[in-house]
Order: sequence, then C-alpha cells, then structure tokens
Amino acid sequence: MIPEDLLLNYGAVLEEVPASEFLFMEKTPARSFYQIKTGEIKMFNMNENGKEFIQGFFYDGESFGEPPLLTDRKYPASASAVKSSQVYKLSKAKFLKLLTANPGIHLKLTKELANRLFYKATILNEISGHPPEHRILTLIDYLKREEQIEKDFKVNLTRQQIADLTGLRVETVIRAIKKLEQYGEIRIFKRKVYR
Repeated sequence: MIPEDLLLNYGAVLEEVPASEFLFMEKTPARSFYQIKTGEIKMFNMNENGKEFIQGFFYDGESFGEPPLLTDRKYPASASAVKSSQVYKLSKAKFLKLLTANPGIHLKLTKELANRLFYKATILNEISGHPPEHRILTLIDYLKREEQIEKDFKVNLTRQQIADLTGLRVETVIRAIKKLEQYGEIRIFKRKVYR
C-alpha cells in the first residue's frame, strides 16, 4: 500500500516475524503501523474456550491494525504470523507525519479502511442468522469481487480459515461446501474451491 522507499524514509524497520509469533495482543495499546513485505498475518480474537474468530488475513503489501492506531485505542484483536513473514514497523508519530505530508497516501488508506468496514458489515449480517451455505457463498463472492474475477475464482482459503471467518465449525464448512457443489454453486478441483 505505502511504497517501501517512503516507509524507509520515515524510519520504518523491516522485522522478520517467525510463524505463530505475535505482533501485538488484544487489549494492548496501538503504538505502531504495520505493513507486510512478504508473508501472511492474521488478526483474530480468542474466546474463553480457545476458539479463534478470524477478523481477517493480510498478505504482501497490505497493512493492518490501523483503526486503533488512528483513534488512540487498544487493539480489539491480536495479530500473529501465519507463516514466516517480513513486516515493516513504523512508530505512530512517524506514521502520522507520513500521512500529513502525503495526502494521496492518506486517501488510499482511507479507501482501504472503508473497504474493510464494508466487508465486516457484510459478514456480520451473514453471521447473524443465515444458513452456512449462504454465509460461505457471501464470503466467497466478496473475495471474488475484491479480486475482480468474474469466472473461475479460486478460493485460496483452507476449510479451517473459511470456518474462522464465518463463525462456523470446520465440519459444518466441509458439509456445506459439499452441498454447494451438489447445487452447482461451486466447483471443487484438486481439493480447491472455485466459483
């Protein structure tokens, strides 16, 4: 999102983050801006039974955790590396200077945050009472629109990740995906889901 040279000019540090390592924990103060150079990061909440609810997955070039940073709040979720990752870390003060001096970057960030808010509102509506098949199709269709692919969209999420993103159990996702295939809503090829 933000060009790497601009991040470095403002003092960002590139950190190596091993798989499963936390970048921040839920309810800790937000003090840094994070942007992924390579890898995969998940933001999630854990309930008292140890079940994760995934807020989102973030990939190469994407940033995460900005809302509490911009609103002086604590993180509403934890973030950890799904796989070994390289992540730029920039202090809050320097990040705010970067945004102030670069209105185009500020607008781009605002649009990205608006997209995430739209996604959360869409998924929240789906989780609140629709059957599993409908929840899964809503998630897939949202991802498909984001990638701007009309036909043969390959879902690059595991069944477990789909479950975590929709609030379902993985067993329910597996059954629902089989039903969706039978209904002709999706296609499964080499264990991957296509729509």
